[in-house]
Amino acid sequence: MSQPASRLDFEAVLVPLAAIVVSLALFGVFILCNGVSASSVYYEMYRGAFGTWFSTQNSLTRAAPLMLTALCTALPAHLGLVVIGGEGALVLGALASVVAAHLLASFGPWVVLIGMGLTGAAVGALWLGMVGALRTLRGVNETISSLLMNYIAIGVFKQIVEGPMRDPASLNKPSTLPIGDANMLGSLPGMDVHWGLVYGVVACLFSYVLMRRTVFGFSARMVGGNVRAAQLSGISVTKRVIATCMLAGAAGGLAGMTEVAAIHGTANASLICGYGYAGILVAFLARQNPLAVIPVALLLGGISASGGLLQRSLSLPDATVNVLQGILFVVILASETFYGRWKRAPAATVPAPAASVVAEVA
Repeated sequence: MSQPASRLDFEAVLVPLAAIVVSLALFGVFILCNGVSASSVYYEMYRGAFGTWFSTQNSLTRAAPLMLTALCTALPAHLGLVVIGGEGALVLGALASVVAAHLLASFGPWVVLIGMGLTGAAVGALWLGMVGALRTLRGVNETISSLLMNYIAIGVFKQIVEGPMRDPASLNKPSTLPIGDANMLGSLPGMDVHWGLVYGVVACLFSYVLMRRTVFGFSARMVGGNVRAAQLSGISVTKRVIATCMLAGAAGGLAGMTEVAAIHGTANASLICGYGYAGILVAFLARQNPLAVIPVALLLGGISASGGLLQRSLSLPDATVNVLQGILFVVILASETFYGRWKRAPAATVPAPAASVVAEVA
C-alpha cells in the first residue's frame, strides 16, 4: 500500500503553517484587547527574535535545550506514547551533572565535561525509563505518570539543592557549589552561542536516522502502529518501549547538563524555567519528526527570546509570549483533525509508514 508523496508533503507543510497563522491571528485579538497594536507587537517580536545578530544568537541559545527536550516527547510518540516528562529529566540531569563535576574535579576539564554529559544523560534515561516500565509492566498511563514524575523530580531537585548540596554562600537564591569556570562549556567559534546547540542538532539528526533508517526504528514504529501485530512478529514491546523512553530521557538529561555547563555554572531554581514543557509544543508542532524539531525549536526559541523586548518597548509583561505558546498548543491539537482530509491526486508514491503496513497485514 502506498500514499501520494504530494499529499504527504502538502499536509506536513500546510497544516502546521496554517496553525501558526491562526495562532498569530488569535494572539493579535488578545493583544488588541489589551489596547496595544498587534502589528507593533509582531514587529517587536521579530526584532527581539531575529532582527539583530545579538537577538539571533539569543534565540539560538534558547533553541538548544528545546531541541533536546522536544525529543523527550517526539521519540516515544513513534510507539504511540504521549510522554511529557522532559522537565523532570532536565532538572535531574542537571543536578546529576553537577554531582559528577564535583566528583571529577581533580581531573581535567575534558574529563569533567564528558562525565557530566554521560551522568546527566544516564539519570535522565533512568527517569523516563521508569515511565516506560510503568506503562508496559503495570499498565500505568504514560502521560499521567510522566506529568506526575515532573513534580517529583522538581521536589527532589529543590530538596537536595536547598539541603545537603547547598552552597553556604548562596543566601537569597539557594544553589550548589559552582562547577568552576574551567569546566564551563565554551561558545561556538565566532558566536556567542554555546556548544549545546550542536548537541541538540546532532541529537535530532541521530534520532531521525535511528527511527527512520534502522531496524530498531522500524520495529518501534511497528509497535506504534499495531501492538498485537508487533508481538506476533516476535518483537518485544516491553523492551522497545523502555529503550525508547530511555533514549528520550537521555536527551532531556543532556539538556540539563548543557544548561548547567553553559549558562548557570551551578544547579539552582533558574533551571526550572519550563524548557521541558515548551519542548512538548515543539514536538507537536514538528509532528514528532526529529528533523522538523530543529527549525521549530528555532522558532519557539525566538518567540521566547522576544519576551524581554516586548516588556521594555511596549510595557507588556514578558510572559505575554507564553500566551502565544499556549494558543499555539491548542491550535496545533485542533489541527490534527485536518490530516487525511485532502483528496488524493495522482502523483509519485512513497512507501507507506511501517504502522500502516503492519495494520494491513494484521
